[in-house]
Amino acid sequence: MWWLSMDDRGRALDNIFVEWLWRTAKYDEVYLKDYRSQIEAFANLEAFFRFYNEHRPHSAFGTASSMTPMEVYRHPVPAAVNA
Repeated sequence: MWWLSMDDRGRALDNIFVEWLWRTAKYDEVYLKDYRSQIEAFANLEAFFRFYNEHRPHSAFGTASSMTPMEVYRHPVPAAVNA
């Protein structure tokens, strides 16, 4: 069986970034806590993803800059304007 891929059939890199995100969520949040309800799990995961995106520096953006994903997302991109 094969899955529909954006790159080509059977490419291993299609979901790698999502897999890294979920691995981080599991090891840094889910496996460390014992949730009593789905509501508690949802609230804790929501707080984790807020921390992950807005406060946690990511090495993918360079160790010197230590930017978070939201800083990269909100960072203005210079655009060339033809007059």
